[in-house]
Formats: sequence, C-alpha cells, structure tokens
Amino acid sequence: MDKNYITDGKYSYYEKGEGTPIVILHGLMGGLSNFDGVAQHFSEKGYKIVIPELPIYTQSLLKTNVKAFAKFVKDFITYKGFDRVILLGNSLGGHIALYHTKMYPEKVAGLVITGSSGLYESAMGDSYPKRGDYEYIKKKAQDVFYNPEVATKEIVDEVFAVVNDRIKVIKTITIAKSAIRHNMAKDLPKMHVKTCIIWGKNDNVTPPDVAEEFHKLMPNSSLYWIEKCGHAAMMEHPEEFNRLLESWLKKENL
Repeated sequence: MDKNYITDGKYSYYEKGEGTPIVILHGLMGGLSNFDGVAQHFSEKGYKIVIPELPIYTQSLLKTNVKAFAKFVKDFITYKGFDRVILLGNSLGGHIALYHTKMYPEKVAGLVITGSSGLYESAMGDSYPKRGDYEYIKKKAQDVFYNPEVATKEIVDEVFAVVNDRIKVIKTITIAKSAIRHNMAKDLPKMHVKTCIIWGKNDNVTPPDVAEEFHKLMPNSSLYWIEKCGHAAMMEHPEEFNRLLESWLKKENL
C-alpha cells in the first residue's frame, strides 16, 4: 500500500486508480488494509479508490461521535475536490456513511454498507473489554469472522493494543454511546440514495436481521448475502464481495 499512501495536512489516506471516486470508511478496529481486495479490484475497473484514516482516536472527546466523523468525511470529500462519490462503509464506517448521506445527500451518488451499525448497536461489544487478557481479546477478534483464522496475529495484536490504551478505551466507549444516540431508524425511509447492502449470513456482530431491517427501511436498496461469512465480508470473501458490488454498480449505472 505504501506508494499509494498519502499524508497531507490533517488527512492521511490511501488512493489508487482513476475514475469515479469510491470513498471507503473503515470500522472502529478496522485498518485501511482490510479493503486491499476491494482497492485492488476496483482501481482497475474505472474507479478511484480513496480510503481516509478516520480520526477515531485523534479528535477531542467532544468530536468523538458519529456526527463529527460524518462532517470529517464531508470536509475530506471537499478537500479532494470530488463533486459526488460512492461511499462504502463497514461496521462503524457504514454508520458514518449513512449519517453523512443523511446530512449531505447531494454529495452521495451511491451508498454501500456491510456489517453496518446504525440500527443495532451491540456492534460495539457487550462485554467491553478485559484489559491485559490476550486470549479473551483473541477470542473476541475471531468471533468477528465465520472462519476464525481470518483473525491473524497482526489483527489480534492491533485490537489488544487498543484495549490496553486507556484513552482509546474511553474514546471507544464514547463512540459506542454515540452510535446508540445516532440510531438511523427514523431517517432511513427518507433517504432515497441508491444503496447496496452486502451482508455475511453468519454475522454475529450485526446479525442478518439487521440487514433485512436496513433493506426494509431504505426505499432504494438492494440486499445481497454471502454464505459462511461474518462481520467483515470484504476481508473474508473479497472475490464474492467484489463480484456482488460490481454487478450492483453496473445495474445502477454508477
């Protein structure tokens, strides 16, 4: 990812390809590399893939909430000079994409959510978290996926580092409370943006009925399932994820 990684002022982001911009928003514990498969595929299909580092742990506590992150995304899109973008978000990133779309609909040509929070918030973890207990953290990280082996040592180490950083723990809890406060159920029926919902059939963080609910509430949505798949479809089944997303983009002429 190195040569495509750019730091400019307050923004750090990955960028690859030319064409229609797809801006990808990572989740709470999700790194930019979670989207390697998507970035590789669509940057060769006439899209410019842009993945900003969200300021999840770097803003003041007052700005550690879904609404402030959505504003950050809007400012980033303006800074990049994009007129309209396709927004793709996983987990908390999906929630930020949804809230951004609610606030700035004129900026969003299409929306893609996978394992998104916004309706159901145990996405943040109900027994948050035992500091110092590596095996417990490893189990929690593995539970995110259908196939526990997707939770590499590197992923577990990253999560372990977060839960052992007092400031990051406080901010994580602040974000979890903000996610509950910013429930989208009342907003979704008024959001007419073209929306692609791709969900793991075995997601136990945001279970399948959450996807059904998004689909029911959003007037212009299409719902696609991936079998034997947990909370991060683009990591666990990148080829299937890309296939579904590409066919939706073609169908919607995006």
